[in-house]
Amino acid sequence: MNTLGRSGVEVTDLAFGAAVIGNLYTEVGEEQAHEAVDAAWQRGVRYFDTAPHYGLGLSERRLGAALREHPRSAYTVSTKVGRRLEPSDGAGDDLANGFAVPATHHRVWDFSADGVRRTLDACLERLGLDRVDVVYLHDPDDHAEQAFREGYPALEKLRSEGVVGAIGAGMNQAEMLARFVRDTDVDVVLCAGRYTLLDQSALTDLLPAAVARGTSVVVGGAFNSGLLADPKPTATYNYAQAPTELLNRALHLKSVADRHGTTLRAAALAFCAAHPAVASVLVGARSAYEVHDCADQFVTPVPASFWQELRDTGHLPADAPVPGEEPS
Repeated sequence: MNTLGRSGVEVTDLAFGAAVIGNLYTEVGEEQAHEAVDAAWQRGVRYFDTAPHYGLGLSERRLGAALREHPRSAYTVSTKVGRRLEPSDGAGDDLANGFAVPATHHRVWDFSADGVRRTLDACLERLGLDRVDVVYLHDPDDHAEQAFREGYPALEKLRSEGVVGAIGAGMNQAEMLARFVRDTDVDVVLCAGRYTLLDQSALTDLLPAAVARGTSVVVGGAFNSGLLADPKPTATYNYAQAPTELLNRALHLKSVADRHGTTLRAAALAFCAAHPAVASVLVGARSAYEVHDCADQFVTPVPASFWQELRDTGHLPADAPVPGEEPS
């Protein structure tokens, strides 16, 4: 296989998103979290993504503990900077930020050079590692000036010093990621929820720019936080209740998948993986069962007739690559 720039992530692989084992929305037990990472390893996953934001460091601690039994050279870990964790009184919980953990810390937005280094040092301590392979600037949407002026140069310096292997940015939007690709020397960007069967906004600028610059893209949010995994009235889209219009679109996509003898989950993953800029598809799983299901879906064939029907009915743009096609 080829590799992802200087980061060592294989093309195109399924990757493990560790936000959920940081108690995203609901608690996940220590044993269950460990079993999820073990199952990912069993299924050949070698790229694991985490962040301080996920469970106020719980995700990093759990991921580091689960990977400790494996040779360090055998896997790739990415984490993120931009939210610095500061101790708090521990009263209450962190559910307002999406995580079912005690509020032992609070987040401070900090894309300064000092903040980047301090945050990375704390990440390494929680992970129990002396280095990470990839570091992303995490959600700099409202902090663009500091992220480009201070945060990015700090990461570039860390890369030149050999402290990190590759650098990039991770966001739930495509526009600013395209700016990172065009205006900086990032190795990789992580784009969540903006290249899916329901949202192809990354196709407009980000993905063509990535191909032109040779920058790799990791796609997260292939299921748009749940709607494309199991479309139903209670499903979420981008972490909120799915609007009726999008629910109906997802239900239609599911009916097309059923008619062509495949699953919507398989199609959602295959669509993300088909673009030539995409190096890895990042999927969160809170149990070994979910890991195995995702791995099974990732290798489930999706007939060409499915993609043709989506194009014929206007559900996919003509320039969106699909599995089995040669890139134009």
